[in-house]
Amino acid sequence: MNIGLGEAMALGSAATWAFGVILARQLGRSLPPATLNLFKNGLVLLVLAPVAWISTGGVLPALTGTQVVLALASGLMGIAVADTLYFRALNELGAGRMGVVGNLYSPLVLLMGYLFLGERLGPWQWLGFALVAGGVALVARPPKQWQTTPAHTARGVLIGLTSIALMAVSIVMLKHVLEAQPLLWITLVRLAGAVAGLVALAAWPKTRRHFRFDPKQVPWPRLLLAALCGQGLSMVLWLGGYKYAPAAVAAILNESASVFLVILGAVWLREPLGRRAVAGVALTFTGIACMLAARPI
Repeated sequence: MNIGLGEAMALGSAATWAFGVILARQLGRSLPPATLNLFKNGLVLLVLAPVAWISTGGVLPALTGTQVVLALASGLMGIAVADTLYFRALNELGAGRMGVVGNLYSPLVLLMGYLFLGERLGPWQWLGFALVAGGVALVARPPKQWQTTPAHTARGVLIGLTSIALMAVSIVMLKHVLEAQPLLWITLVRLAGAVAGLVALAAWPKTRRHFRFDPKQVPWPRLLLAALCGQGLSMVLWLGGYKYAPAAVAAILNESASVFLVILGAVWLREPLGRRAVAGVALTFTGIACMLAARPI
């Protein structure tokens, strides 16, 4: 098995992201999606800024104008917009059903990696992709007791698919920048773009109502934990996976987040976990082993 730094970071990102999503679902009862997204990323930005500064000895990296624009745009698209839509879909669909929607992510990254990055997968990676996709489909397929009204489900699925598509575009456009520049600084610039976009939305009269909340209803310690672990640590690991591994490999390994999500949903939120889900978990991790058996050509 050939697991490098990028592959390890991609798997670590999947686990910490799933943990953060479970917390976000609980926080969604007291915070609207846009406010939750702003608070989480704002907290991470405050913590990450001094860490990034220390990591380079107080020396600013030599970022080009194009690299800065791409990082800011990636944050605006992939965090400010995509994450807000993701939390909205999570509130409507639930933790397990979002696993179904998330199946779109790795095929999109595979396609864009092929078209724009010239990436190719070898036989073991294609087998791993098939197994992971099949396992996620099994583990995340909602049983009858999860069903909602057709209109509710359709709206949640549409919002979720839009979110996943924006995430895929935002990471592929940043791949070459990640490879050329310090990880923490690119993460910081990307976060700055996201927070700036969210602050602008919060200040705009037409969207300000989407940020209203009651501070007394917010579990602040849980929000801090969700921000630092589920958002901050997960984001650094997620971007690190794309920096040190091919985008296609990182994307497929990121799919294991759906498995971690359903397992945590069963243990933490008491969501149903039957034999089909157990089989899906086994299939997914078999696929991950195949992905790590050899690197893409």
